[in-house]
Amino acid sequence: MDELKYTFMTDTLVKMLFVRHQHLLQKLIAQLLSIPFESIERFVITNPEMPPESLGDKYCRLDINMVVDGRRINLEFQVENEGNYPERALFHWAREYSSSLPSGGNYRDLPQVIIISIVDFSLLSCEEYHSEFMALEVSRHTPLSEKLVMHFFELPKIPELNNADDDLLLWLSLFKAKSEVELKRIEEMEVPEMSEAIGAYRSITVSPEFKEAERLRAKARHDEAQALLNERIKMAREIALSLTELNLSDEEIAKHTRLSIEDIRRLRRSES
Repeated sequence: MDELKYTFMTDTLVKMLFVRHQHLLQKLIAQLLSIPFESIERFVITNPEMPPESLGDKYCRLDINMVVDGRRINLEFQVENEGNYPERALFHWAREYSSSLPSGGNYRDLPQVIIISIVDFSLLSCEEYHSEFMALEVSRHTPLSEKLVMHFFELPKIPELNNADDDLLLWLSLFKAKSEVELKRIEEMEVPEMSEAIGAYRSITVSPEFKEAERLRAKARHDEAQALLNERIKMAREIALSLTELNLSDEEIAKHTRLSIEDIRRLRRSES
């Protein structure tokens, strides 16, 4: 199987694609929120920029923020389950909601804030691939407010794509695709939006702008991984030093710390 080097879950790629082809993003949002595409009157991406200086920052987030007919929407794509994802999504909702009130504004004027997460891992203990959350009373299930809405789409749970009738499943299958075979299968269904999205994908992946953006993102990921590795080694050495005081053998210390025998001997010599 011809694996894709970049998928529709690659954050730099998907951000470039939807900023350049905003009508595709508008159609995607209509599907994700189950609203008629024709009903959308005002659609604005509020963070279209992707500054090169920020791409090298490990804390850089390439989610897409929008205002859609007065609602604030945050769309994020997440490949790895780094833990605490629901809390992270709730934090982003709270930050977006609290920043929506201008100085001297009235609370009733706060907009509905919708967080949409498309994740490439199983997140919730349910069989359904789509989950929608609101603030509800526990017993009566009556809503406290319509201002909080969170959608989670879990790609590993989506069913196999067998026809071109389900627009939402088409989009999610596109995000899930990891091989040329899967992309071509979607193309062969001859759905205009899918063909346009895949054509835009192919154009962007060979562009100098994308290659430079990915270089900066890859460097940031490498630097972060190296920093974590250095921290783990430092902690292992500190543990090893503590264990030498307990008169454990080099072999026993190596088993507990995963340091090499030679590393442990160097530590002993440095402390003598």
